[in-house]
Amino acid sequence: MNTRTHQTYLPKEISWLSFNERVLQEADNINVPLVERLKFLGIYSSNLDEFFRVRVATLKRISQLGKKAINIIGEDPKVILNTIHDIVLEQRNSFQSIYQKLLLDLAKEHIYFVNENQLDESQAIFVNNYFKHNVRQKLMPVMLDQVYPAYKLKDDTIYLAIWLNKPDGDKYSLIEIPTKVFPRFLKLPSQKNSQYFIFLDDIVRFGLIDLFGCNSETVIEAYTIKLTLDAELDIHDDISESYIRNVSKSLKRRKEGNPVRLVIDEKIPDYFLNLIIKKLKIGKEDVTIPGGRYHNFKDFISFPINDAKYHYEPTLQTELLQFIKSSDLFKEITRKDILLYFPYHNFENFIDFLRTASIDSKVKEIKITLYRLAKKSIVVDVLLNALRNGKSITVVLELQARFDEEANISWATQLREEGAKVIYGANEVKVHSKICLITKIENKKLVKYACIGTGNFNEDTAKIYTDALLITKDRKITNDVFKIFDFLNVNYKISPFNHLLVSPFNMRTKIKAFIIKEIKNAKEGKIAKIYLKINNLSDAEIIQLLYDANKAGVDVKLNIRGMFSLVTEIPKLSDKILARGIIDRYLEHTRIYIFHNNGDEKIFISSADLLTRNLDRRVEVTCPIYDKSIKTILKDVFSIHWKDNVKARLLDKNLSNNFFVDKNPPFRAQIELGKYFNNLKQS
Repeated sequence: MNTRTHQTYLPKEISWLSFNERVLQEADNINVPLVERLKFLGIYSSNLDEFFRVRVATLKRISQLGKKAINIIGEDPKVILNTIHDIVLEQRNSFQSIYQKLLLDLAKEHIYFVNENQLDESQAIFVNNYFKHNVRQKLMPVMLDQVYPAYKLKDDTIYLAIWLNKPDGDKYSLIEIPTKVFPRFLKLPSQKNSQYFIFLDDIVRFGLIDLFGCNSETVIEAYTIKLTLDAELDIHDDISESYIRNVSKSLKRRKEGNPVRLVIDEKIPDYFLNLIIKKLKIGKEDVTIPGGRYHNFKDFISFPINDAKYHYEPTLQTELLQFIKSSDLFKEITRKDILLYFPYHNFENFIDFLRTASIDSKVKEIKITLYRLAKKSIVVDVLLNALRNGKSITVVLELQARFDEEANISWATQLREEGAKVIYGANEVKVHSKICLITKIENKKLVKYACIGTGNFNEDTAKIYTDALLITKDRKITNDVFKIFDFLNVNYKISPFNHLLVSPFNMRTKIKAFIIKEIKNAKEGKIAKIYLKINNLSDAEIIQLLYDANKAGVDVKLNIRGMFSLVTEIPKLSDKILARGIIDRYLEHTRIYIFHNNGDEKIFISSADLLTRNLDRRVEVTCPIYDKSIKTILKDVFSIHWKDNVKARLLDKNLSNNFFVDKNPPFRAQIELGKYFNNLKQS
């Protein structure tokens, strides 16, 4: 991918597209197991859908402000939108090429996709029966010549646009593909040692003659289309309505959001496309993206082949001695802080700790922030059980966790009905922190235990995201965590935080101070280092400070998975800043901040990236690590990632996404971390 190279700040949308290109590279990597490559196609597709629903939609909103828009984001949003369009079309060509190569690689393994015209006799009978007895009853054709008022396509839903060339005249129709009712892929009767699959789209195509009652003189053509809508919530302040009702109403409005992208089959005739655009009242300014015969490749994330040889090997997980040998977890935590690092440690460890608290008669209170939960959340089950055991439970549940709003409303209702105190975030800021506070009576005194993490309390994502979770009794930490919950309970009650870096209060100021101190030390001839492992970096003020650090001679190493607006390799500005990003089996989600601090290293884990929204418009928690052995572990984690010469890409000014290569033997960080934690004995 190429873009402008003279600038000192890359628009975050353009850098995000470069990240998604790295995801696409994994689908093209023959060393990745076959079905996992399909999954990466699905992840790329899902990512891009969300990108249009959120980032492109936001840019389109901002562009309506005219000249004021440039003052808001620093660039003309229309220029960015045009660049996005060009890059997406370029990536789309790569995507289609990779998909075709994958089909050939699947065929070598005797795995085949067939369409409605490629079925043998037995397969045709099978598909016909499946259509008549299952799919047909769920199909509701909408005739375009009868649409009044304008028919609204559902967001993120596949449709067949159908042209019926009948002897008595042409007819045009739209049919929703019922992917929420039936699986996207159907396995067909197959010969021994072969596997055949057909898309649900093609099953519908197969049955069109039957559905419309056509005779042999009718010519039917069907083309896939999909509309993407603006997904940003527009929540109005209304003191007469509850917050939860406001969010619910906004979710309904989302389903009728403005179009931001129409994906089409590139073979659809222009006159038919124009008819659809006219009938559906889609504006000319909305982005039309030509695609292939199939859309919504995200369904490949759950492609139904379970053969082990086509998947990654099982995760190497390490059992923590504190959890398997101790009869008193609280005693172990009193003795020493514990670090969990998922998925190399099982998330069950945290659930066990929470469960222990839920049944301990001396535990009086549990407070926790929840952002995204598992579909069948064991965490919520444990909290409900704690309520039944007489504990006081406070849950701060962020209703505006994007695309999880409806689920969170449901969880909130269930918890509230069982007797929990449920707090719906904070005024004007999202609560993105990952904290839990347990209050217990010990020796007739109230003591507190805190959990502070980089990722959600979610047992599903803990299997596929890397995240760190600190469990501690250190009063320096627990007192500050208590203050955060105090603020969330009463938003005007803000106490000074003595150890934690908490957005939107002191995190920006503290991070700036740490960077400035490294700059000062470098100018004085001292060793100065800034090592960051985070997901995203786009805050302009922080980027400028990192440029200043580079000019002062600070050793700056950045391991950034996603958005990266800093531009490397600019002489005298960023020429010594080293930046890499890893895309591999697990989504890199851990955030680690390391500042050399003249030898007295400051090391943090955080829920926050260095984005303006994380620093200024969210409640985030960045936690200092005081335990020396855990400091060593986190430094080792950074070092292991930095040595990766298999999955690491160079984040250069040209967005080339070239793999980092050195003269050392192959070293893949996610594999090596599994070995590292397996060999590590926390004592």
